[in-house]
Amino acid sequence: MLRRLLKSGAIGLGLAGTQASAQGTYNGYEAPPYTVERQIGAAEVRLYQPHLIAEVSVNGPQSQALRRGFRELAGYIFGGNTAAPSIDMTSPVTQSASQKIAMTTPVTQTGDGEVWTVSFTMPRAYTLATLPVPKTDTIRFREIPPERRIVLRFSGRAGTSKLDARSAELRKIAAQAGITLGDGPYYAFYDDPFTLPWNRRNEVAYVIP
Repeated sequence: MLRRLLKSGAIGLGLAGTQASAQGTYNGYEAPPYTVERQIGAAEVRLYQPHLIAEVSVNGPQSQALRRGFRELAGYIFGGNTAAPSIDMTSPVTQSASQKIAMTTPVTQTGDGEVWTVSFTMPRAYTLATLPVPKTDTIRFREIPPERRIVLRFSGRAGTSKLDARSAELRKIAAQAGITLGDGPYYAFYDDPFTLPWNRRNEVAYVIP
């Protein structure tokens, strides 16, 4: 099932492309908008605008957790939901059929090695009040406030050892620049597993308090 979803060009892991935009799109798909404030070596300091995410927590090794989290969130946006109920004081509660939510990018992952959180950005047309209701209680929604992050972009296969190495590289860059780090690392994946490794876009990021 996951292979079929990825090949379909669906959210995040199923998007292919070589160039990102800081204007809130990636190859025509919505992405969290940000402004690059400065370059520090190979890293960027970005100011992200507020955005809404859907997330799920998954136990297990990094790569397995990413696949499982992706499947669950993809199921939600492909129709595993019901429209938000309309409530009236003198009428029954009604619900409409499921909705397909527009594709966005990237897929983001963060965790401590045992429990991982996988998230998708929700399209900007939605609010917490208007998002369809998941058919599972494992999916949560959060509003991310404006925040500054330091981000390192890299290509290739994003296995656990490479993610650890890039996180360490980014921490070193931040330390040399005198930047204090907050939450992280956050990993972002933009391209499907069938994309040639040197064409893949991956990122690691930390919040700057």
